[in-house]
Amino acid sequence: MKAVPGERSFYVALAVIGGAYALLVVLMILANVAYTTPGQLTAALGSPEIQASMRLTLWSCLVAAALSLIVAVPLGYLLARTNFRGKALLEALMDIPVVLPPLVVGLSLLIIFNHFRIGGTSLEQWLNARGLRVTFAVAGVVLAQFSVAAAFAVRTMRGTFEQIPSRVDDVALTLGCTRWQAFRLVTLPLARRGMLAAFTVAWARSLGEFGPLLIFAGTTRGRTEVLSSSVFLELSVGRLEGAVAVSLLMIFIAIIVLMLVRSSGGIRS
Repeated sequence: MKAVPGERSFYVALAVIGGAYALLVVLMILANVAYTTPGQLTAALGSPEIQASMRLTLWSCLVAAALSLIVAVPLGYLLARTNFRGKALLEALMDIPVVLPPLVVGLSLLIIFNHFRIGGTSLEQWLNARGLRVTFAVAGVVLAQFSVAAAFAVRTMRGTFEQIPSRVDDVALTLGCTRWQAFRLVTLPLARRGMLAAFTVAWARSLGEFGPLLIFAGTTRGRTEVLSSSVFLELSVGRLEGAVAVSLLMIFIAIIVLMLVRSSGGIRS
């Protein structure tokens, strides 16, 4: 094939621009690795507070991701396969948690539960009277994570369903399936890799959430502390080594999660 004039310089320019950002990411990781020693890392991660934070993080992210997938499958299918009045508004609503500052999400949740009235009492007071607590509790951690993570899961599932030909549904209908049967027996199996990707992306987004947690669930040590808030708490008391250790743990988890997303084929069905 005949060489295109300027082709080499074109790709070199792209590599330099993209490589500069890739280098920044590598330097951020290496900075954390270089700052701490294996002994400091083991000591920080072995503390009861950090271990409790790890357990709550794994559990809350799992629940938030599962809830996100439950919401993302029907919404993703609806947005990908149907046209209806108000669709543009629904699409905009699904993107709001993505573009809003995280602190605004937390503040909005706080207002809903403490200023929304049911029979003259706030929603939080109404729940407390029935033995339930959300604000500044574990349930608040899950809800804050879910509020943002679900939007990313919906995006992933919409892309998944858009890549599945609608003809497969039509064929199933002509063979006697109901719409529910076609969805359950044909479409969902084809979307399983996208569902795995949506779940993983939601889990990863929940892992990195901090702003909504700070406002809505708080950062109470041993109660509502997750890994992202552990970094904040360690820094607030001057334990930089502990903050770096938790940061490295989160980087390690993020790498594993991203590898899972890549191996699942992303949003390909």
